[in-house]
Amino acid sequence: MKISYYLFLFLILLSISGLSQDKPNEVEELKLKLNEDGSHYIKATILNQIWFRYNQSNPGTTVLGDPTAETFDIGLRRTRLQLYGQITDRVFFYLQFGQNNFNYLAGQNSANSGNRKNQVFFHDALGEYRVFKGTDKLHLGGGLTITNGLSRFSQPSIGTIMSMDVPIFAQATVDQTDEFSRKLSVYARGQIGKLDYRIILSDPFPITSNGLPQAGINLTNANFAWDNHSKQYQAIFIWNFFDKESNVTPYMTGTYLGKKKVLNLEAGFITQANATWTGSNTNADPTTDPNRKYYNMNLWSVAIFYDAPVNAEKGTAASAHLGYFNTDYGTRYLRYNGIMNPANGTNVGGAPTGSYGNAFPMFGTGSVVYAQFGYLLKKDLLGKGNGTLMPYITYQGANYDRLDKQMNLFDFGVNWFMKGHTSKLALDYQLRPTYTPFGNDLIQNTGMNGQVVAQYQFFF
Repeated sequence: MKISYYLFLFLILLSISGLSQDKPNEVEELKLKLNEDGSHYIKATILNQIWFRYNQSNPGTTVLGDPTAETFDIGLRRTRLQLYGQITDRVFFYLQFGQNNFNYLAGQNSANSGNRKNQVFFHDALGEYRVFKGTDKLHLGGGLTITNGLSRFSQPSIGTIMSMDVPIFAQATVDQTDEFSRKLSVYARGQIGKLDYRIILSDPFPITSNGLPQAGINLTNANFAWDNHSKQYQAIFIWNFFDKESNVTPYMTGTYLGKKKVLNLEAGFITQANATWTGSNTNADPTTDPNRKYYNMNLWSVAIFYDAPVNAEKGTAASAHLGYFNTDYGTRYLRYNGIMNPANGTNVGGAPTGSYGNAFPMFGTGSVVYAQFGYLLKKDLLGKGNGTLMPYITYQGANYDRLDKQMNLFDFGVNWFMKGHTSKLALDYQLRPTYTPFGNDLIQNTGMNGQVVAQYQFFF
């Protein structure tokens, strides 16, 4: 890939430039100053998250056609290169290039063929204009961007997340009508006093271009519509009671590890007209189905986020989040998703699409409560220079229309911060529900399965 080669060379030049300008004892970032005071700059970052995972498969799971009760896989959850900078007093740009979910089934399709090399793409490519010089009151931007409404977890800084992974359900249309949660958008964002706001107009991609076989039209259960394209409107408003959060990029930090005192109250939404449909499923072309009916997608959430030091001298800190999400995708919408799924099929007749491996009903019409809590233990807990630990727990409780009862998903884990987020090792145990089809397309809970993941992250 020529573009990867040139980006790599540029990163080296940035590093050499940083050394030659400031001659620091230790390089803390790859940053090239464009003016004397450093207010104009170009910065690069590198991130890689490597997973080592054992998973108890959902009932009926197959891998390459073989029944498989359990799997062990190694994968790259995320591999990213970022390049961004303030190139004038008013102009900012941001580019991100990389791949996601690269394990031994990367590129595999339902016909047991594919191309493992077609995984790398631009995640972000945006430009911004600062309307009022010297302040963050109003930035106008556009391009391919993760700037979203709904929640802070709809635009997460994945290099700084506290748990093993973010709650993906908050990236509500991920890889359905967006590109890994990014959309072509125009937006206004900024900070006015203690208010952080983002207002976005997005042009979603058609579901038919997501590279997957499309579900037909169903009489009772909504799916994303193949036609009737409409724009998407989004916004999020966050009140910062204590320290303001960074406004440099659109991404929102997972945990500051005691470096900030943050208490935020947030509310956000996403809305799109005629986003999903139902119909009789009797026509080869659903767009000609005389019985089709369209539904608006209306999603909203409210949440509180706390991340602050407990004892500054000892270096301890706490991080917590509690949010409520109301998710209306249209009547009885339900979508399974398995993160970097270690399987690719099922032998259960009538099983929902994608319900094999480690998948669970991640998205649906209904409501979700999401909570997480972590506690950073004292600095140098493991000896001077060896870092410290941060145990955590997360919970996702979903009441979706097509589930027979509330879905409960738990993650228990611990981070070993060897050097903050720059170098960390995490161990996570996830307990998730399993389901089988049960009359009239209702999905019935039949048990619980587990997954253990060890992840090493470097982020510089």
